[in-house]
Amino acid sequence: MASLSTLLFRGPALLRSCPRLSAARNYAAGGNFEYIVTEKKGKNNNVGLIQLNRPKALNALCEGLIKEINQALMTFQEDPSIGAIVLTGSEKAFAAGADIKEMQDKTFQACYSGTLLKDWDRITQLKKPVIAAVNGYALGGGCELAMMCDIIYAGEKAQFGQPEILIGTIPGAGGTQRLTRIVGKSLAMEMVLTGDRISAQEAKQAGLISKIFPVDKLVEEAILCAEKIANNSKIVTEMAKESVNAAYETTLAEGIKMEKKLFYSTFATEDRKEGMTAFVEKRKPNFKDK
Repeated sequence: MASLSTLLFRGPALLRSCPRLSAARNYAAGGNFEYIVTEKKGKNNNVGLIQLNRPKALNALCEGLIKEINQALMTFQEDPSIGAIVLTGSEKAFAAGADIKEMQDKTFQACYSGTLLKDWDRITQLKKPVIAAVNGYALGGGCELAMMCDIIYAGEKAQFGQPEILIGTIPGAGGTQRLTRIVGKSLAMEMVLTGDRISAQEAKQAGLISKIFPVDKLVEEAILCAEKIANNSKIVTEMAKESVNAAYETTLAEGIKMEKKLFYSTFATEDRKEGMTAFVEKRKPNFKDK
């Protein structure tokens, strides 16, 4: 049996605690958060940035933090000036796990009939693209949160893992499902059954992330990517995201059928006409998101 020190070393955030969210707290649009910092970035302020801000707890994902992330995501989703979102943590930790003290005394009945992890996957329902910029630890719920995003960029010292097995449970927010679909059964099984971590380099080789950057350049590069996305037609970008995501949910035949329908749907937009006209006229398109 692993010693307590081993568990702490392999999964530091899984034992962190977080004060419960006050039901009386009111949020102002884009601010007044306790556990996150939000702002608009990019030359045209068309990128939404959400930074997890619980450094002493290595950005452990407690109930209050998840609620604030969802609040910020919805604010950016409803902001017509925002075309893409970047989600990041600190240089030491993206998010090093869930709040085990919130779960420690829960019963099966409370978990099954209650709201435990209920809102964790709200990010997957967002229409706008979300880029995870991962530095440091992305363990347990932190790794699951990153996998819910559309693109993952990582700092060269990032570490990914699902160490829930070390405290007598299993991933509960997509760790066994998304990870297996992304990296394959063998590596996913090894990570889930041993609790071992993989490096940024190993994660890229396995297809978990798309690019690696120096630690101090990571967020800047993620914002640059988000700017490229935000400069395209927002409505067509949403269609493209929907089509790619369908590849994980449907058969190949159904996915191709859906892709064609969405492709045809672009011909009902002004932006498709503007984009093709600009191409023929050899100029930059002026998309209106219509």
